[in-house]
Amino acid sequence: MNDKTVLITGGTGSFGRSFAQRVLANYAPKKVIVYSRDEQKHFEMARTFTSKAMRFFIGDVRDAERLKRAMEGVDYCVHAAAMKHVPIAEYNPMECIKTNINGAQNVIDAALACGVQKVIALSTDKAASPVNLYGATKLASDKLFTAANNIRGAHQTRFSVVRYGNVVGSKGSVIPVFKRLIAGGAAKLPITDTRMTRFWITLEQGVDFVIRCFANMRGGEIFVPKIPSMKIVDLARAMLPECAFEIVGIRPGEKLHETMITTDDSRRTYEFNDYYVITPAINFQQEIDFSLDANGEKARAVDEGFEYASDTNSRWLDGDELLKAIER
Repeated sequence: MNDKTVLITGGTGSFGRSFAQRVLANYAPKKVIVYSRDEQKHFEMARTFTSKAMRFFIGDVRDAERLKRAMEGVDYCVHAAAMKHVPIAEYNPMECIKTNINGAQNVIDAALACGVQKVIALSTDKAASPVNLYGATKLASDKLFTAANNIRGAHQTRFSVVRYGNVVGSKGSVIPVFKRLIAGGAAKLPITDTRMTRFWITLEQGVDFVIRCFANMRGGEIFVPKIPSMKIVDLARAMLPECAFEIVGIRPGEKLHETMITTDDSRRTYEFNDYYVITPAINFQQEIDFSLDANGEKARAVDEGFEYASDTNSRWLDGDELLKAIER
């Protein structure tokens, strides 16, 4: 990313801040453009990120013309902007569609119009076999980005997707809720269901993985990191040992367990040492070998019927590991 211009949609969020920080620390970018509609977060971020490479662009991914203006001269784009809260999306479905689907298409159109080299869209485990509107919109977004490679024509722009699970400590996760309750002296923590499991990844791991995927991407694939699972009850006990539970029930649109690779996708999935790649369902770029990464590592095809789910995962976080992750 040296001497490159990088744009992050939703750039004032947790991922955007961490990604910008990592790029500035490890590379010498020409510009890092933060694109977000949140004026107050722009103001706060600009006071912290004082590098001359930083640019702060007020704008919404729903606004196609504004997005094209921001995308001019951009080399790499990370599309992180999204409506993410499951119950809010259930109650405001059309607003979620406008941002997560229409906004995704606007990013694609702007990137093609401006000659962006590489675009990575952030996805979620909820996009695999979705049962809520948020997951359904992110599945549609994933399909838009992977299919965009087939309509690029003479453009050199490539589009890929990175899909991962819950981010430890992000504003949308349960951890800040538990921390707030514990700080207030709570002896009992609310649990949706004692059987519930989730995939977990730290923010720094997510950022590192996205940067790696910029190097490895061919265009059209979905990257899925190998990350651990944890039971929600184990998370609660790690944060507040001997705590009691208040069972509050699963929220509208929630699953007991999350899936990142479905059995139907197994026929198009390759396994590398520490991540998977789901290849595009329709691929006009037949010369691309998705089983080979930029470092020459050769992947193997997973068995048909393979599923990557949080309850059958082979890797699990224990309490001490999670507390270290929260502390970081």
